Amino acid sequence: MISSIPQGKLPLLLLVFVFSFHEHLAQQRTKQSINQNWKFHLGDADSAYFSIGREDASWKTVHIPHTLALTSLTLDGLQDEKTQLQFHRDVGWYRKDLVVGPGKDRKVFLEFEGAHQVTDLWVNGKHVGQHAIGGYTPFHFDITSFVNKGTSNQITLKVDNRRNEHVPPDPGPFDYVKFSGLYRDVYLVETSPLHITFDWEALKAGVYITTPTVDPINKNATLRMKTVVRNEYPEERAVELITRVIDKSGVVVLKLRQRASIPSGREYEFDQIGSIEDQVNLWSIDHPYLYRVNSQVLSEGEAMDAVENRMGIRTFALDPMRGFLLNGKPIELLGFNRHQQFPYVGDAVPNSLHYKDMLQFKEMGFNMVRTAHYPQDNALIEACDELGILVYEEAPTWIGVETDSLWWENLEQATRRMVRNHRNHPALVIWGGGVNHRGYVPRIHNAVKQEDPERLTASQGSRWTGWQSSGLTDINANMLYGPFIWDRSEPMFAMEGRRGPVEVAKHKRDPLMVGLISWTAHAYYTFHPSHDKADDPIDRTRSGAMTIFRYPRPDLMWYPSELNPSPFVYIKEEWKPGTEELTVYSNGDEVELLLNGNAFAKQAPSQDSSYHGLEHPPFHFDLDAFSPGTLTAKALKGDQVLAEYSRTTPGVPYALRIELDTMGRTFVADGSDILLAYAHVVDKQGTTLRDVSTQVKFSHTGAVTLIGGGEDINANPMFTEYGVAPVLLRAGTQPGNFSLTATAEGLHPDTVYGRVEPFQAVEAELPYYDFERIRVDLGAKDQLVQFGWTPWYGVDNQPSTFTFPQFGGLTAKLSSGSGSGILRWLGEMNVIGKYGYVYGDGIMGIDESGIVLSFEGLPKGTYKIKTWNHAPKSNSDHMDPNKEKLKSLVIDKIPYELELSTTVYGGGEDTSSITEITEGKNMQFDAVATVEKVFDSDGETPVEIRIQGANASQKGIWLNGFELSQWDRSIR
Repeated sequence: MISSIPQGKLPLLLLVFVFSFHEHLAQQRTKQSINQNWKFHLGDADSAYFSIGREDASWKTVHIPHTLALTSLTLDGLQDEKTQLQFHRDVGWYRKDLVVGPGKDRKVFLEFEGAHQVTDLWVNGKHVGQHAIGGYTPFHFDITSFVNKGTSNQITLKVDNRRNEHVPPDPGPFDYVKFSGLYRDVYLVETSPLHITFDWEALKAGVYITTPTVDPINKNATLRMKTVVRNEYPEERAVELITRVIDKSGVVVLKLRQRASIPSGREYEFDQIGSIEDQVNLWSIDHPYLYRVNSQVLSEGEAMDAVENRMGIRTFALDPMRGFLLNGKPIELLGFNRHQQFPYVGDAVPNSLHYKDMLQFKEMGFNMVRTAHYPQDNALIEACDELGILVYEEAPTWIGVETDSLWWENLEQATRRMVRNHRNHPALVIWGGGVNHRGYVPRIHNAVKQEDPERLTASQGSRWTGWQSSGLTDINANMLYGPFIWDRSEPMFAMEGRRGPVEVAKHKRDPLMVGLISWTAHAYYTFHPSHDKADDPIDRTRSGAMTIFRYPRPDLMWYPSELNPSPFVYIKEEWKPGTEELTVYSNGDEVELLLNGNAFAKQAPSQDSSYHGLEHPPFHFDLDAFSPGTLTAKALKGDQVLAEYSRTTPGVPYALRIELDTMGRTFVADGSDILLAYAHVVDKQGTTLRDVSTQVKFSHTGAVTLIGGGEDINANPMFTEYGVAPVLLRAGTQPGNFSLTATAEGLHPDTVYGRVEPFQAVEAELPYYDFERIRVDLGAKDQLVQFGWTPWYGVDNQPSTFTFPQFGGLTAKLSSGSGSGILRWLGEMNVIGKYGYVYGDGIMGIDESGIVLSFEGLPKGTYKIKTWNHAPKSNSDHMDPNKEKLKSLVIDKIPYELELSTTVYGGGEDTSSITEITEGKNMQFDAVATVEKVFDSDGETPVEIRIQGANASQKGIWLNGFELSQWDRSIR
């Protein structure tokens, strides 16, 4: 069944929906975070710690995500190789007592988003299985037959991060560090034996959502949902799958039903297709609109299982001349590569910090991220969906290619799981189709295309090792750090490259260079022996437009001026003695500099040829002399000041000022959430002193701990960089207030206060509104009826009634307002327009009291009525078979009201509203006049919708069609 109610609009197709306000998606499936309170032991790989009753009192209590060991910024002083022979090459044991629900027919699963890198599971001392594909993709275990229902069960994991030549990216080398532990979320999933499978299980598994057609011009789309249901009951079951597409207001805009009988022990792939015809909200980088897709399994009328995905409707393509197109419009792909690691905790990053990374991307104006060089956390991809950031994701490799067949099998399976896990996300547009540095790999490209033929693949090459063309893949994606070979026969995409305005300009001025993903967003851990900080005694992290603590380096601040539309200006340098040149970043047409309120310089952006292609090159000011004080930069557009930014000459170090990075997030008491804080060294005016090098000591009270605070990893006290000392706060398991204090020798201390909020282990399920509704096309019997609408024909000058099966058998009546007016019914008129069959005909009432549409037997509740009010004109030509009719039919020549007043009576308080009607025979590009009214029915009193001329004259009143729908006043 097909229908649509985009936000603020009503659908165009008639369907019957059973209204329901769902407190839960379904009671039959529960998914609960079990991240808290695991027992942990490091090492002893060959021990039998899985045995029942084995003593674990001496084990540490930890919370997931968890790393085997915290590490310093110098990688604990270890001089390892790029093959990572020693670092974190250990085994972690995790144990937890877990109570499972009492239902004897319930299926029970443990779901893991990722663990480094080979994972064995025992339940109650029995070995359930092993996951050995790799550490970057999800997996699950069916523990139904291993658990004791309704009581406690011993769960034991061995997470083995030792070097394994069969599991990529091992055996290496790799430029990044592969950290360790049970580092992504873990869930207990319980559901019915009749259930939707996990997305990553097989080529055909879970829910797979595609959009075979998307029309950005006419705002419509066709959606296809493939859903695999498994029957683990001992008998065959009759199954119904209901798929609901739900808009942001919670209204079901598309509802699809399909039935099948599934034998015991078998699976069935439901394949549903439908369309949203009216005013689809497209997903884009500027408008990342997300629908919800709720997939519900029923048997014999009973809800058995349900899962929900988010969906964005968009179209994309790589055009050989126009570059990358999103919803038909070319965009330059500009962003950064991102490693998932954070200081001290390595890969064990909470969801909040994945989100914060992408929020920072959005603030800078980046529209793309490449997950270097492995599949990353679900939370990161979900953040990109929400914020409007495109994703290029690839399987876990760096540069090595093995000859071992099991290595290749695991790389292929990791690739397939990556695709299956993230294929429903609108942000994802490119999959890596090769091995990083080495170029395309037919086996990987083909595996991706078999799993997901919709998206693009990228070649992942470099000039020193890889192919210099796309090869089998869709995009010639290379590392552009210098001269490269390119014959310009196809577009070039820099999946890696340098950063800054000069580099971006090269890509923006060349239409065949479709984008640049710079290396890299954040400094990262590496054992690379030759980088510039490989032997640094306090910080060996490499590269980064930001530090590993996510603190922006000064050069990064050019990006918002070029990529964000909001008014922006920023002075790169400090205003201090010896300053001879200033760089200002702004999207103004001019920048004016004022010193202590007095103007002394104004100029346009640089015209240097290296910046050609940019919309907003930097401003470079050469200074004759320096004077201390406050320097203000004003971004100008004509005489208008768009934005201002000031720097004051730095004074002597005076105090510390703490900044908690709380914007855009909630800090929750799950035992593993992390909040970054920055202690700035400031002068008396509050200016951050970038050049000050000191050690800052942190202390706290309340519901947090300091990560590394009690460890010998050089985390507390912490050194300053750019005059800022960072610290990581970890939440406990209880909500509450906390304080953070920073002290340093010779500086006034600072204390700030914050709060840790409660954690909800089971995510709140969103309600949806599945409304019953009818759509009616009014006119004479020779009208052409709009597809999916119910036709209502009448006889001239007589009241007309119609009984609908919906709403318990609703009777509707159309009449003149006074009972003695004229009521004419018009047939087909061939008005051009998307819904011309509706508004190309209709009824005209001529009565000072207007026309009345009334409803009897409308059940108690809240409703919305929408009417179409258009004055059609004939568009017939000599090919029209109705020429003789048109000679005698003159209803469209009758004078009509141009303004209508619509009032609801008997439906609660509702004031009248005035609407200007539309008119004419060509509505190809213009919206037709409609009126929407929300009202309440008491279930007894008839409801009347009276439509009158605004001046109550004897002119005609047009009504072409209407929709009546159940509604809820809380919907926005």
